[in-house]
Amino acid sequence: MSYVVENYNILAYFIIFFITIVEGEIVAISAGILVALGVLSAPIAFIALFCGGLIKSFLGYFIGTFLYRRFNHNRFFQYIERKVLGIMPNFEAKPFWSIFASKFLMVNHIVIIFAGYKKIEFKKYIQAEILSTILWAVSLLTLGYFFSYAAFRISDRLSEFLLIIVLFIVGFFVLEKILSLLYNAFEYFLHDNKRPN
Repeated sequence: MSYVVENYNILAYFIIFFITIVEGEIVAISAGILVALGVLSAPIAFIALFCGGLIKSFLGYFIGTFLYRRFNHNRFFQYIERKVLGIMPNFEAKPFWSIFASKFLMVNHIVIIFAGYKKIEFKKYIQAEILSTILWAVSLLTLGYFFSYAAFRISDRLSEFLLIIVLFIVGFFVLEKILSLLYNAFEYFLHDNKRPN
């Protein structure tokens, strides 16, 4: 696989860019692994991830504004609104921090569409997205790099290396789910404490 990527570097960066628009975590971690293997350049992989992440942010926001114009009285979207506000009760009061935090949680796709649906000020939205996308891309590239390094330290056999990488990635998603639940609990605690008695 590394031979193919080495010989089709530009194609690999375009693939990273396009897949990041749809699903970024696995791609970002995989890019970090390929950087550790010396197959990809870290700065160019970062640029591909960052650009793909920003395109996803723009698309999500404009899909949200379109959905509001066409379906704002639809029961399904009212249900989605209750769900998002259930996960992030401070979304309307503190949209910047809710959007920023969502980048690292499993609700990011819904939140970026919801930001457009709720007509969050675009300047504030894009500032949160740029800052969180930079941090997100650097974090996951670094994580993939260290996953790869740790896997090679444990075993240099390809089958064992791949198994260890898969276990690391599964562990990452379990950790992300735990962080989502903790963030949700934190938001509820913060929101409940601000309610007048």
